[in-house]
Amino acid sequence: MKFKIRLAIALFVSAAINTPASLACTNIIVTRGASSDGSVLVSYSADSAIVYGELYYSPSQIYEKSAVRKVYEWETEKYLGEIPQVEKTYQRVGNMNEHQLIITETTFGGRPELKNNDGTIDYGSLIYITLERAKTAREAIAVMGKLVEEHGYNSSGESFSIADTKEAWIMEMIGKGKDNKGAVWVAVRIPDGYISAHANQARINTFALNDPENCIYSSDVISFAKEQGYFKGKDKDFSFCDAYAPIDFGGARFCEARVWSAFNQAGCDVDQYLDFAMGENLQNKMPLYMKAPKKLSVKDVADFMRDHYEDTPMDMRKDMGAGGNEVPYRWRPLTYKHNGVEYFNERAISTQQTGWWMVGQSRSWLPNEIGGILWFGVDAAATSCLTPMYVSTKEVPLSLKDGNGDLLNYSSTAAFWIFNRVAQFAYLRYNDIQPDIKKAYDNHENNAIKNIEAVDKAALALLESNKEQAIDFLTDYSVRTAQDMFDSWNELDRYLMVKFIDGYTKHEDKDGFIDNGHSTSKPTSPKNGGYNKRWIETVTKESGDRLKTK
Repeated sequence: MKFKIRLAIALFVSAAINTPASLACTNIIVTRGASSDGSVLVSYSADSAIVYGELYYSPSQIYEKSAVRKVYEWETEKYLGEIPQVEKTYQRVGNMNEHQLIITETTFGGRPELKNNDGTIDYGSLIYITLERAKTAREAIAVMGKLVEEHGYNSSGESFSIADTKEAWIMEMIGKGKDNKGAVWVAVRIPDGYISAHANQARINTFALNDPENCIYSSDVISFAKEQGYFKGKDKDFSFCDAYAPIDFGGARFCEARVWSAFNQAGCDVDQYLDFAMGENLQNKMPLYMKAPKKLSVKDVADFMRDHYEDTPMDMRKDMGAGGNEVPYRWRPLTYKHNGVEYFNERAISTQQTGWWMVGQSRSWLPNEIGGILWFGVDAAATSCLTPMYVSTKEVPLSLKDGNGDLLNYSSTAAFWIFNRVAQFAYLRYNDIQPDIKKAYDNHENNAIKNIEAVDKAALALLESNKEQAIDFLTDYSVRTAQDMFDSWNELDRYLMVKFIDGYTKHEDKDGFIDNGHSTSKPTSPKNGGYNKRWIETVTKESGDRLKTK
């Protein structure tokens, strides 16, 4: 029986107090004062073994006043109920809407007893319904709070990134348990010029109680914690994360370590928090946000999402788990036992089980039709590529279209499958193959970034005289550029197969592969792939004299 999964993020929450079993998703937030061009940037990876890489699209629609909206749980497609529909919804492309509003998330789970299975709104539906109804980040926070209050919240704890052209916020929310349909939540604005991140661990600590410009919260967020026995003390000392999602080793090493890495890549001074990130000192918490020492671009943030803790104490290339070719991935499960002792694999920002990922870019100096760009990609960030989709587009490219293939059905026209083909091959000889993949994604992304200025200028000229022509132009550019990416990855797939077959590497010059001088179809003797020094040392030690030549 064919079963189609249309999830943005499928998370299985463990019984542990705050650690999602799949430890899925990472968000990085860059305020406009911290970005190189004044954009607000939000990155997101939808990480799960059952997430398919496709671009969700819903055009603006008009409804009758009596219309209702059916709500299906995002993770399972289980029917949860219905809510009144608004008369007009806004267009959304992925996790951005036509007003350049961006909403993304990571699950922190939190106290399991606070999950309410009778609520009508799950976290995924909450995101998309809000994108259809809100224009700004502040409006989105109000809509989200009202939706869960009126219809009930049917998910575990979530951290949401909510951003528009001017502001960026982190909102953290958790339910109130069985027979209590609402939720408690707090939202904190990231100061301009600062960056933030979250990755499956609640991060809002104490917060301002009388500063609505920078902090908004549900009326009972503190009193409910007191009623439940989660907090005793003065209101000013209340910590959301300590009350609703107390951190443990896994919350630090598997989750906050990714936040540490995002700050580290941005150049922030995080050495002082390394013991916290490694789970050694849970009292040494990192701040919610940090001042960016340098301005960050879309490309910077995209590359941050490709991180495997390279050149840090958690570098995944440096132990024997990387094999002989420095593979920075570890297959699940995340933890394992040996001789009765539990061990773990690092959980980096870039992970193999990504369905899709993005960097949302909101630009205040341009009209909404032009200003909002969703840089979108499928599969693992480190072996895939982002392509720009203007959020005014009328169409999604075939290679990214919702329904073109799924996790049980291969499609030769779907970007998700060709990116997975390339990634699966790269896992065999990562240190040899990854440089060619990097060259390919750098080429596409840098060219697209370079072209955006000219595309913006042309679209602005068209917008002054004919809005529809401007949108058609942006649609054509978005679709054509995405299809070019798809075509180039098919070419890359064939190139890598020819170059790296059977553990060898063929020689090349600027014109391509080098033949042996006697036949154009026969290469010169290829290079041996071999293994790295650690692999040789380990195998030699373990084999003893068995592999020694006589």
